[in-house]
Amino acid sequence: MSILVMKFGGTSVANVDRIARAAKRAAVEVAKGHDVIVIVSAMAGETNKLVGWVQDTSPLYDAREYDAVTSSGENVTAGLMALRLQEMDIPARSWQGWQVPLLTTSAHGSARIEAIPTENILRKFDEGMKVAVVAGFQGISPEGRITTLGRGGSDTTAVAFAAAFDAVRCDIYTDVDGVYTTDPRICAKARKLDRIAFEEMLELASLGAKVLQTRSVELAMRYKVKLRVLSSFEEQTDEAGTLVCDEEDIMESNAVAGVAYSRDEAKLTLMAVADRPGIAAAIFGPLAEAGVNVDMIVQNISEGGRTDMTFSCPNDQVLRAQHAMDEAKARGDIGFDDLVVDQGVAKVSVVGIGMRSHAGVAAQMFKALAAENVNIKVITTSEIKISVLIDRKYMELAVQALHDAFGLEKAA
Repeated sequence: MSILVMKFGGTSVANVDRIARAAKRAAVEVAKGHDVIVIVSAMAGETNKLVGWVQDTSPLYDAREYDAVTSSGENVTAGLMALRLQEMDIPARSWQGWQVPLLTTSAHGSARIEAIPTENILRKFDEGMKVAVVAGFQGISPEGRITTLGRGGSDTTAVAFAAAFDAVRCDIYTDVDGVYTTDPRICAKARKLDRIAFEEMLELASLGAKVLQTRSVELAMRYKVKLRVLSSFEEQTDEAGTLVCDEEDIMESNAVAGVAYSRDEAKLTLMAVADRPGIAAAIFGPLAEAGVNVDMIVQNISEGGRTDMTFSCPNDQVLRAQHAMDEAKARGDIGFDDLVVDQGVAKVSVVGIGMRSHAGVAAQMFKALAAENVNIKVITTSEIKISVLIDRKYMELAVQALHDAFGLEKAA
């Protein structure tokens, strides 16, 4: 018995007609001899509506009840999908998270998966069920309460099921037909990739690409789950979409696989901070406690025992960061002359496992940006990525220039 996991996002199940189309795709895989686990999201826009109702009812809501409400969208989709498959004479059953059971931590709203026992679903497969339609995004806590995994959690659900059931593959159906070298809406020359390495996809997802949730890619890389990203609106073939796989499964790769961007960034600089042991911990400890997601960090050269410390974070966390720094200063934990905030920046990154064996990628990147008179404010690097912070008004120009500079419209 081979098991295939298929995940359908909100746009793929936005109404009963699209649910019917998704059911037909599952039926094709059943005809090939697979037992199929279908993971479904709520219909497009449904979760936002439910969140809005919670916030209107109780601004300081109980997170347990938030999960009870927001998880209901997936339950509706799962039931409708199972009914459609039954109408097609395919034995199918819907499963809510607690029925599987998908066991999670107690962190309501952002729970993490602890385990997925396979016995219940495997027993039903043995009894003749061909499709298990599972509500994504949800599980059950040790206390027996419904939990949710955070926005985009259905991707994580799908990969976790593929790992638990040793599935042959996990197909993620979205409104795009694969992973591109960059956003086609910004760069007309963007090319769909046939394959991309887990590490590259993880970097692209964390740097702004919206195709897959970061946690789902982390899980796939850890458990060696082959992921395929493809469109639910185009013809289905064995070569469709983009396969996210091990680096060893890719014959040859360009130095750079893709260009990612994040529009909603802010740059904060603490001016004239005391340059002493422990100062970084005194700054970034309070930021972490305040829930600020710090990304790029640069410390200037010390002069007269003082230094400037620059970091970036999402725009919507700036007020939280300012408050955390002001409180730390009031307590005497840190001292600084000023906190300068620039909310008009964007992050642009190039990513590729080929950087490990290709010299000069950074120089080529900086030269391409200089040719367009794009000034770089902050630079950070890792083994397979280079990120720069630039003025937001130059973001699209920078993406296009880098895509051209590295010849990403051409295959390796």
